[in-house]
Amino acid sequence: MRTRFILINTSHAGNVGAAARAMKVMGFDDLVLVAPRWSDVLVREETVQRASGAVDVLQRARVVATLDDALDGVTYLCATAMTPRDFGPPTVTPREHLPALAASDHAGVAFLFGSERFGMSNEDVYRCHAALTIPTAPGYGSLNLAAALQVIAYEWRTALGGFAVAGGPEKPPVLADAQAVAGMLAHWERALVAIGFLDPAAPKKLMPRLNQLFNRAQLTVEEIHILRGVAKAMSQPGAAARR
Repeated sequence: MRTRFILINTSHAGNVGAAARAMKVMGFDDLVLVAPRWSDVLVREETVQRASGAVDVLQRARVVATLDDALDGVTYLCATAMTPRDFGPPTVTPREHLPALAASDHAGVAFLFGSERFGMSNEDVYRCHAALTIPTAPGYGSLNLAAALQVIAYEWRTALGGFAVAGGPEKPPVLADAQAVAGMLAHWERALVAIGFLDPAAPKKLMPRLNQLFNRAQLTVEEIHILRGVAKAMSQPGAAARR
């Protein structure tokens, strides 16, 4: 699904660069600026520095005069507004709203962000199908523009299916079977007798308890080898004296 991030009346060049960085780490690259404070904001030094390697997003970005100019190919608009508007679209959290949107057949989705000083105008919010609000601590909901964009980009990427964790999932460990555990316990029993820890004439409940302990541990094949190595070391001449 085509995804666009639109920044309206942005006043700080650094926020544009930081927004580009936030987009790139989530795999998005369609950025449009509507009437920013600086006409050359995409190439300003502060912008490039804050982009931190996401220069390709800046190079693809466009600067346009009006919101209408930014909406080509977009069929669903999401405002980002902390305060619900009378007569405006429903206010929802990204996590509750975006999964259903990701499953829809819209050709293009756009996320709109207002100016750092004034947020989004009522007129722009009214044009949207939904107003996304990020749940924050009561009494302090002030989010930096790029931080808010990062949250929305993450939630949208997650709704679209997300990315695999770097390196891929680890292979599940191979658990030892019952025969291997029984063999290891027999080895331990001999070693414990050898060092005088277990009296074979009065074993009490030591071995059944060890059996239950190792069953709860869900031992792997590698761990069985380690425990057998410990038992072998305990059985060496002089092990009892070293105790």
